Amino acid sequence: MSVMDLPPLREVIATHDLRAKKAFGQNFLLDLNLTGKIARQAGDLTACDVLEIGPGPGGLTRALLAEGSRKVVAIERDPRCLPALAEVAEAANGRLVVLEGDALEVDPLPHLTAPIRICANLPYNVGTELLLRWLSPPDWPPFWQSLTLMFQKEVAERIAAKPGSKAYGRLSILAQWRCDVRIAMHLPPQAFTPAPKVSSAVVHLDRLAEPRYPADARVLSDVVARAFNQRRKMLRASLRGVVPEVEAVLESVAIPPTARAEEIDLERFCALARAVEIQRGR
Repeated sequence: MSVMDLPPLREVIATHDLRAKKAFGQNFLLDLNLTGKIARQAGDLTACDVLEIGPGPGGLTRALLAEGSRKVVAIERDPRCLPALAEVAEAANGRLVVLEGDALEVDPLPHLTAPIRICANLPYNVGTELLLRWLSPPDWPPFWQSLTLMFQKEVAERIAAKPGSKAYGRLSILAQWRCDVRIAMHLPPQAFTPAPKVSSAVVHLDRLAEPRYPADARVLSDVVARAFNQRRKMLRASLRGVVPEVEAVLESVAIPPTARAEEIDLERFCALARAVEIQRGR
């Protein structure tokens, strides 16, 4: 049996009694046409290993294998899904490795060989934390070439947002500093079982060889977090305490102290982070 010969996902769910559980952040995507479209958004997979988080009954897993992935490493926290995934692994002839555990704790790297892409319908309850971890490794470039990830539509819009919009914030800056970002597709609630209360979107991020502008990652993250934690305040107020005489530091990089965080583009935030780093080093 090949992956293409596996039974329909609804049959698999019924056979293994895989009712989605809110505790695992589960909303299963059963339409294999949609899972195939998501897998194709990740690019050419034929020479890549792919890391998948939260495969559930294996719909996207099947698509990643069908699109020619060299190997798929899937991390699944829900033990109920393991028998269904074992059936996919058997049909995949050694191209699927399933790791049981929490994706925030399991290290998949011993099972992966570069080049590596990450493609996942992320569980809603850990999606943003995983993204921030992947965007903030100790060294850059990271182990992955690209991320193709499904989020709630609101989160996806925050990742891709531009200055001046309500969605623009910390996620926008940290993602776009180190990656080319695009929203690849939208999915309505009805595409999932059970249907969530929100729409979803797939975001594709291609890593850059180097960050778009020079800045210390920790300083930039600190400055951006402070700025957007009080986004309604002027920067002279929200950044008070970052360094002494913060107004002078803002003016030194052509940022008006009366500006608000959402008005400042990525390049100027990076310039501000460099100025803050210099000031702190004195």
